[in-house]
Amino acid sequence: MKRKLIALFLATALWPTIQTDACTNMLISKGASTDGSTMITYTADSHQLYGCLYYHPAATYPAGSLLKIYEWDTGKYLGEIPQVEKTYSTVGNMNEHQLIIAESTFGGRGLGDSTGIMDYGSLIYITLQRAKTAREAIQIMTDLVNEYGYYSSGESFSIADPNEVWHMEMIGKGCKIVNGKNVNKGAVWVAMRVPDGYIGMHANQARITTFPLDDPENCLYAPDVISFARESGYFKGEDKDFSFADAYAPLDFGGLRYCEARVWSAFNRVVDGGLPQYLDYAMGIDASNRLPLFIKPSKKLSPKEVMWLMRDHYEDTPMDMRKDIGAGGHNLPYRWRPMTYTVDGVEYLNERAVATQQTGFWFLAQGRSWLPDVIGGILWFGVDDSGTSCLTPIYSCTNRIPECFREGNGHMTEYSPTSAFWLFNRVTNFAYMRYDLISQDIIKVINETEDRNFAEIPAVDAAAQLLYQQNPQLAVDFLSNYSVSTAQNMFDRWKELDEYLLVKYVDGNVKKEKDGQFLDNGNGKNIPASPNYPGYNEAWKKAVAGSTGDRLKVVKTKNLPK
Repeated sequence: MKRKLIALFLATALWPTIQTDACTNMLISKGASTDGSTMITYTADSHQLYGCLYYHPAATYPAGSLLKIYEWDTGKYLGEIPQVEKTYSTVGNMNEHQLIIAESTFGGRGLGDSTGIMDYGSLIYITLQRAKTAREAIQIMTDLVNEYGYYSSGESFSIADPNEVWHMEMIGKGCKIVNGKNVNKGAVWVAMRVPDGYIGMHANQARITTFPLDDPENCLYAPDVISFARESGYFKGEDKDFSFADAYAPLDFGGLRYCEARVWSAFNRVVDGGLPQYLDYAMGIDASNRLPLFIKPSKKLSPKEVMWLMRDHYEDTPMDMRKDIGAGGHNLPYRWRPMTYTVDGVEYLNERAVATQQTGFWFLAQGRSWLPDVIGGILWFGVDDSGTSCLTPIYSCTNRIPECFREGNGHMTEYSPTSAFWLFNRVTNFAYMRYDLISQDIIKVINETEDRNFAEIPAVDAAAQLLYQQNPQLAVDFLSNYSVSTAQNMFDRWKELDEYLLVKYVDGNVKKEKDGQFLDNGNGKNIPASPNYPGYNEAWKKAVAGSTGDRLKVVKTKNLPK
């Protein structure tokens, strides 16, 4: 299996290094969604991650079987643990019981356990194969790290079933070797249930501060989460004042500007009037007015609206990347890495938005409690940059994977013409050259494709329910066929889009169109009408003129022959 290759330094990594490989999650409770579903979103961001759809069928194992554990980021062998007798099928970050788990790394105080066996990625996918509900997942995850040690750094997890959504933060306890064993094996953690009607979000910064100590319905935590912080010198005070984030992952400028800013931007868009009172916090200017862990949107959010929140580039905020000269001549809302640079001894930053060029895959997963598990779970899955890619519905009961998303169909150093990851990258990287123009054509096709899928889902659900009443396997086969064919239809549509964009925008021109057809010059010889020459935006033209002095000025020539 090809592993997620993310270069995350554990304890000593600098913020710019961590943020290059950062991920973003949104958590939507039943009462905050228009259809009553729970939702989790995820962008799996890394310059080395190949976007494909992982699949594990349900299986039965003989007694005494062992499961080899390889670190998800690097493929490093960590050890082995006993395998359970039966595992559940999983597709991506969702299993057959509509359980969803995603993550973002916050690093924290450098408390990784080099002797541990369980890394965060293996923890996610092993738990998906063993748990049915969010609460059961929390129990299994914490039992696994306590038994086998936690190899990774600080991690935020999004965990949802069709009824509940939980935000959990976990960090190891470091290494304290006594007689050849780590006596600090395990992890400290807190899990908070997202209140019904509210949404949450995390983006590579620990966000849980104080929490209720006597409310197991809504808050679960490690018994030593406070005492270990005291022993380690991270906290002094009364238990009621203990803040997980402040103890184990204190805020700094990077945690605010690169991480909390993404949370602010999404929260800002779902509340009438926005959240200007938290802008200084998001921009790293003043940390005193902390952004809340959960927020109630002014209106319930549809899956489509949540998808578009994951395509955010800070548009129309003070961090809007289209507004400065770094956007080039075509209002590009992206900045290439590294995250920071120095000019004349002064350090500057490149913004890190939710939508980012280095995304391997992303998804919106829905748990729908009013339907049987076979039908209820949908993983809306896509690859590459969320800002210019499309999500397609993959039912969580599916028993096979579309060829365009299949593991092994290409990789980061091998192009494949049948891979969705490479096709979407072809289209998106072309769009980056003239984003203000080309992105509009891409967005049009995104909306057409996703709107059609949303319109089909009720009929697909209804047909699946009829089949389910006859035989659940018929529903599984039907929904698998639908998932595969719909994904391949999307792939075919993107091939058409790729070709169309090249023809339309070749050589810096824009061909003229009418009723979906390119216009010719009227002589019937397949010669196009004279194209438009859009040139560059005003800010870019002024910058070029200002930086070249008189060299590019059109002047009156002296001494022309008479």
